[in-house]
Amino acid sequence: MAQYTYHKAETRGHDHHDWLDSKKTFSFGDYYNPKRMGFGALRVLNDDTLPGGKGFGLHPHDNMEIISIPLKGSLRHEDSAGNKAVANTGTVQVMHAGSGLFHSEYNNSADEIAEFLQIWVYPEELNTAPRYTLGRLSYDTAPNQLHTFIAPDGISIRKDVWMSIGQFANDVSLTYQVHKPGNGMYVFVVNGRFSIDGKVLSARDGLGVWDAGGIDIKVMDSDSRLLVMEVPMII
Repeated sequence: MAQYTYHKAETRGHDHHDWLDSKKTFSFGDYYNPKRMGFGALRVLNDDTLPGGKGFGLHPHDNMEIISIPLKGSLRHEDSAGNKAVANTGTVQVMHAGSGLFHSEYNNSADEIAEFLQIWVYPEELNTAPRYTLGRLSYDTAPNQLHTFIAPDGISIRKDVWMSIGQFANDVSLTYQVHKPGNGMYVFVVNGRFSIDGKVLSARDGLGVWDAGGIDIKVMDSDSRLLVMEVPMII
């Protein structure tokens, strides 16, 4: 029987600084909640806003898969492996920290805000070579369906993780089926409203589902966007 964990947007942790406004679904940084240490291999889901010219200075990471999805504006990335790139809205940035590297992430605009989702997933193997990938998201050109942007046969972070995103009009219904038995699904409403297995979610709400072969999705508002993260439940 399917099991669920429901996280309303207003229950997230919230850190506000002059250089960052961050809302955190799971424990991270100054926000600690022992009941919210992640969902299976999904460790972090931060909803971040950077003022113009602000960002994360050079700092280290290792043994974590770090995905950034710009929702507004763009991010300027640099790392100690020599990668330099700008991730615009409509792209996805994937940093495999591996054995370790330093990186910085700044708002690429001096005066406009940048909004992005920061997602961390535990790696499948430790101390592998770091790498960086910048890919496109195509949901805006083909609405009313989920577009898989991370998968074992595409931009891969693990052989058992899939991530999909879609932009929808009202009254669209679809079913998401898990790719690997035993995986769970964490859905996050970027904007709009959805019914997931009959449970209504609004903007920035999250729902974890496991012990299920899939989920039934119904769109309840026009201009609604949904992110589905399928991950193993045993790390």
